[in-house]
Amino acid sequence: MREPIAALVRQEGWRAEGAAARVHYEGGDDRFAVEFYAETGHVLYWSVPTDDDEGETAAPVPRDGVPDPLRRRVRGDLDEAGIDSAVERRDL
Repeated sequence: MREPIAALVRQEGWRAEGAAARVHYEGGDDRFAVEFYAETGHVLYWSVPTDDDEGETAAPVPRDGVPDPLRRRVRGDLDEAGIDSAVERRDL
């Protein structure tokens, strides 16, 4: 496991998935999956369907569609893991 991924999985809720680390977030009616890719140093956000959204699939979410508290949490987790939190702001 790559060191940045190993460092992130020590943060609450994060788990390793190959060359990426992922955490799930639920707030109000919103559900997100957040992925950090060590190879490219990018963070991706996905909206995750709720149980009421039968037949829906996960879809990528642009940063401006992600709640600020979640983005701050992700930057904080990256920082705690020794990863430059500026990668959270990087566009693809």
